[in-house]
Amino acid sequence: MTKTRRMIAEDLKYVDLVAEVVDARIPASSRNPDIDELVGSKPRILVLNRADQADPAGNKVWGDWFRAQGYTVLETNAKDGKGVKDFSAAARTALREKLEQWKAKGQVGRPIRAMIVGVPNVGKSTFINQVARRKSAKAGDRPGVTRGKQWVSVDTSLELLDTPGILWPKFEDETTGLHLAFTGAVKDEIMDVETLACRFMELLNERYPAALGRYKLEQDPQAAGWELLERAARKRGFLISGGEPDTERMARILLDEYRGGKLGNFTLEWPPEGEDTHA
Repeated sequence: MTKTRRMIAEDLKYVDLVAEVVDARIPASSRNPDIDELVGSKPRILVLNRADQADPAGNKVWGDWFRAQGYTVLETNAKDGKGVKDFSAAARTALREKLEQWKAKGQVGRPIRAMIVGVPNVGKSTFINQVARRKSAKAGDRPGVTRGKQWVSVDTSLELLDTPGILWPKFEDETTGLHLAFTGAVKDEIMDVETLACRFMELLNERYPAALGRYKLEQDPQAAGWELLERAARKRGFLISGGEPDTERMARILLDEYRGGKLGNFTLEWPPEGEDTHA
């Protein structure tokens, strides 16, 4: 963690902008708050990756919210490459003023250099591979940069600098940990799988009740998560000795089906209330 922070801080002077990749389903929980402090006033692109797995309405709200904070926003699905081709255009948008300055100085052919940052498991490596068209072409060492550091040359106008995934120093609250666990960003062993599934059932019951139909359930505002999990297990015929519902099996099925995209496209968190979302 400390080594990565130091590396990012040292390399900032060699890049023109910073692109941060986050999970569109949990845009706040999948960000490391330290990145804002590290990057400072450097032009920013916020990449909402896995946008295809999030609620389209959520993508719009989050996109508007981040733009209001001064970010250039790009929605992508790095797995199939959707939206990735627009990264160069987004970079030029984020650097509009600087590009005009370069033009005035006659630096027309200078490539844009972008640092890609993000916490582990948000699809950062896949995103970089897609932007670089899975090429491993190296632009060579840059003067002043630590010896051996290599840049990926996308084309004559864009170069990327990858960084190690920057881990959280700690989860700020329980909700952050839950959201990361729901999406599989942290191992299921970190939290009891039945407890996790109960909390996820509560979230579906409150925000996306139509998804409960997959388990032949209807929205029940009075039901606790464990009750919904038990009902789902019975509907699926997951029973153990004595006719009791096998909630552990149901819990694993629920989480696997969500992560596999079988329940629908959900945004699990929304921008802070009271802040301008332009939505």
